[in-house]
Amino acid sequence: MRPEKNPIYWFYGSASVAFGIKNNAFSYLLLIYSTQVLGVPGYLAAMALAIAMAWDAVSDLFLGHWSDKTQSRLGRRHPFMYAGFILLPLSFYALFNPVIDITEANRWFYLLAAAILIRTAVTLVEVPSVALLPDLVKDYDERNRWLALRHAFGWYGGNGLHVINMAFWVGAFGVGVQAGYSIYGVVGALIIGGSILLSSLGTQKAASALPSPTEPFRFTEIWHEIKQIAQSVTNQNFLWLFVYSLLVGAAAGMSTALYLYNVTYFFQFSGAQIAVTGVFVFASPAIAYFLAPALGEAFGKKYAAMAALFGAIFLYPIPYFLTLTGLWPEAGGWNSLIIYSFFVMAEVVGFIVGGVMLDSMMADVVEDSEVQTNRRSEGLFYAARSFAGKAVSALGIILAGSIVSLVGMDGIKSVVDMTDEMRVELASFFLPLYCGLYLVAIYLISRYKIDRDTHNQNLEALSKQ
Repeated sequence: MRPEKNPIYWFYGSASVAFGIKNNAFSYLLLIYSTQVLGVPGYLAAMALAIAMAWDAVSDLFLGHWSDKTQSRLGRRHPFMYAGFILLPLSFYALFNPVIDITEANRWFYLLAAAILIRTAVTLVEVPSVALLPDLVKDYDERNRWLALRHAFGWYGGNGLHVINMAFWVGAFGVGVQAGYSIYGVVGALIIGGSILLSSLGTQKAASALPSPTEPFRFTEIWHEIKQIAQSVTNQNFLWLFVYSLLVGAAAGMSTALYLYNVTYFFQFSGAQIAVTGVFVFASPAIAYFLAPALGEAFGKKYAAMAALFGAIFLYPIPYFLTLTGLWPEAGGWNSLIIYSFFVMAEVVGFIVGGVMLDSMMADVVEDSEVQTNRRSEGLFYAARSFAGKAVSALGIILAGSIVSLVGMDGIKSVVDMTDEMRVELASFFLPLYCGLYLVAIYLISRYKIDRDTHNQNLEALSKQ
């Protein structure tokens, strides 16, 4: 049966709408919201996110490992997903609609608390949800199709709300005005809650039917649990993907955190024009949905990922170089916008294809590790991936916040405040670091060793145990 005819296929994919909205908010809005609305300086906002990330480094691994070993009539994963259904919408709402009076004395602490709550809630939802895949789908190539759908839902959820937000809320009121963020926070929280509940209920029956773990998680034997975590994460193929994800997390997070600064002050687009770019990007997930499985089947996951990501990184700096050299159309004009939007659309296709391949490669690590440890650790592996993925909005914001302060953009309120010298410095700090991190990360992918034959050998070995 084609996966499109299986309802679980759609329920599994739809969960990423919640992650897409949260990720879009943290990547594109959090830094500029923190500095221009809450009034937190860029370097202090970066510090708050660094502390939240340190919390993630510990909590993600334990929550993932715990979900691997949970014994429940709801299955291993769903108790965590239902907890996240409560916590994530509430904390997302509170971030953009402060529930206390914000003062100079408490604004940094409020940002820190909201970031920690949201990150913990995302772990409760996203890690158990995506970790269902290795149990639901065993085929090497079929996993690509399921993950392509999941990535498409994430992009359409996050980018769809982003387009509406830039057209009618934050873009209309201004990036430095609370009113637009308040509306965004309410609508985002409602959609996040609906997405989590729909996916959790839709996959509940299949999850309950899966085998329970033979060994429960024991808080009283925490050192035993730590040893098992260490045993699993020393898998060489996992380590290459984990370090790759950290580097890409830093690079992509820096890019997305600086996105509104770049499009507003570097390319000089209005809120409505920024929304147009988002409309162009709607084509990218659909293209990647068909392209990713085809490339993965033709060339293997590793080489498909490397080619797609390299193509995206090759295109990325071109508009910046042409603008600084005077070869780009007039800043803020519609010719500039249309050409820029086509560049972004093509880049996003490459990033989505690469992301699908990398997530599918992580799924294949589950059986590779199980052969060695006699224990399934998909929750742990995807928790580690989640931690690295959250670096998109943590490590990246640290770098982006530092660049904003170094360039002198903390006090920028309009395009007229942005000098040509600032534009040159912004590109000079940002582009070499961004592209360099991605190129090193692409090299790390080449070290991954599991291909189609290796995966099938692992499945055969497990069938004999």
